[in-house]
Amino acid sequence: MAEAKHKILIVEDDPDVAEMLNAYFRVQGYEVFTVNWGEDGVRAGQTVSPDIIILDIRLPDIDGFEVARRLRSDRRTREIPIIFLTEKRERVDRLQGFEVGADDYITKPFDVQELRLRVRNALKRVSQGSLTNPVSGLPEGPLVDEHLSEAIHKSGWALLHISIAHLDAFREAYGFVASDDVLRAISLMIHNTIKEISAGDDFLGHLSPTDFIVIMQPDAMTTFREKIRSRLEQSLDYFYPIKDREKAARLPDRLAIRVVDVPPVFGRYSSVEQLRKDLLNKPV
Repeated sequence: MAEAKHKILIVEDDPDVAEMLNAYFRVQGYEVFTVNWGEDGVRAGQTVSPDIIILDIRLPDIDGFEVARRLRSDRRTREIPIIFLTEKRERVDRLQGFEVGADDYITKPFDVQELRLRVRNALKRVSQGSLTNPVSGLPEGPLVDEHLSEAIHKSGWALLHISIAHLDAFREAYGFVASDDVLRAISLMIHNTIKEISAGDDFLGHLSPTDFIVIMQPDAMTTFREKIRSRLEQSLDYFYPIKDREKAARLPDRLAIRVVDVPPVFGRYSSVEQLRKDLLNKPV
């Protein structure tokens, strides 16, 4: 059961989905409010003051991206966690969701147990004032921005962008517990490889739930980059059940790792926001 009657606002135009989520989260002990239109979602966010918002993207009037933008631009609602729940599966849609300030992004059809845990994790982050990802334990948000800002304003740092591709497809096939295990394992491999290579002034954090940023001294980065690329690529088969590995190797949406050098950022950016945007929109 949820603690202290947290309030959930659900912005969803499908009446069946809205009704199901309303009933489910009420049973879990939440106070639930539902609206079907984007404009109503913005108003409800301001008047209800929910602890978390579950937001569809395709709405009858303004879309969920615009709802999120308005909520993030209002001091009364800018800190409320937003979880997008949508049929939009393309990478560009996910990036747009995170760009407008979403805390999480789940595609339909979805596992309601997964959604419940995502809600719980988001609320836990807020209540504890946590600055770390609840799955990997790595820094995210303001802690990452602090290090990106230092790289922008101080020379002598190299950046590496590591991302997990097709984790959504893996989650749909094997469930959220298995996908979280993948995220934790990859995070640990990156962390351990940094410890082997670096002198200690390094940083590892999340740009998004499936994107990592590594910041370290340039002379260590070349060795680290080649070692981590090899280790991660060799590990991918083992995330699949033995019976599926041969089939998985031929899938167009098989798990993949992208390791991309970031051009020097010192003096090239005036804000962390612009650097984040460039990193997350970089083709992979």
